[in-house]
Amino acid sequence: MSSPSWARNHHTLAPLSLVGVTAVWGGTFVVVQDSVEQMPVLPFLFWRFALAAVVLALVRPVAVRSLTRDKRRHAVILGLLLGAGYIFQTFGLLYTSATISGFITGMFVVFTPLIAWLVLRQPVAPTVWLGVALATLGLGLISLNGFSIGFGELLTLGCAAMFASHIVGLGPWSTASDAYGMTVLQLSVVALMCLVTSPLQGGLTLPPNSRVWAAIVFLALVATALAFLAQTWAQTYMSAPRAAIVLTLEPVFAGIFGFTLGGDTLTARIVAGGLCIVAAMYVVELGPRMRQRTTTG
Repeated sequence: MSSPSWARNHHTLAPLSLVGVTAVWGGTFVVVQDSVEQMPVLPFLFWRFALAAVVLALVRPVAVRSLTRDKRRHAVILGLLLGAGYIFQTFGLLYTSATISGFITGMFVVFTPLIAWLVLRQPVAPTVWLGVALATLGLGLISLNGFSIGFGELLTLGCAAMFASHIVGLGPWSTASDAYGMTVLQLSVVALMCLVTSPLQGGLTLPPNSRVWAAIVFLALVATALAFLAQTWAQTYMSAPRAAIVLTLEPVFAGIFGFTLGGDTLTARIVAGGLCIVAAMYVVELGPRMRQRTTTG
């Protein structure tokens, strides 16, 4: 009897939890920027993801062992996609500016429905395309400041494709009961990838001081362990395109925290971009409900 109400609550909490995830991720830009100025990026990512995976594994040590063979295979694939995205993004930043990198990374919003259509044959509703257009415009207003195609831009474009593929894969492959174990395995794969590739930046090094250690602990526990667990759970109740639109709130929160904590300038262009992204969320979220009411009414 209470099943429909319980399902409705989950479908409401799922996008709200993703909004919380974007707020956390948006707030980490200031922390990460300070830390990577003091140590190489790949070792920094290794400690972040390794600590997150270890903590989650210690809390529920049987979570990974309880996964089926298919679930483990899916989690490894998702971890490879996620790790590749971070590595592409990191090395892309060596050859392009942060603003260009931010915009191209945000193109996962455009890639997500395209990949879902190509791989899963999921139809793309007109409201989703409108939301994609609005979100892309918003991301452009927030972070675009000149554009040129080069090696760094191509690497970052690969990052956006990897993140979009990760979002698409989470939808059909994750379930509420398997979310925890899959999160642990995904984060472990990312940590291993960063460890293996760390020689590209001089090998694995320890954080240089307590300030960087504190940043890593915060990022590992809150912005990685809890955030990716919440994302994995939320996408069991949301389509990939809808999740991608919600995740575009990350640069909005990054702008807010950059303004309040990092001393960044909040311009009219950034405000306009944020409004476009919020409008995109409403279009994608309310469009299916309005069509349903029209059909049932």
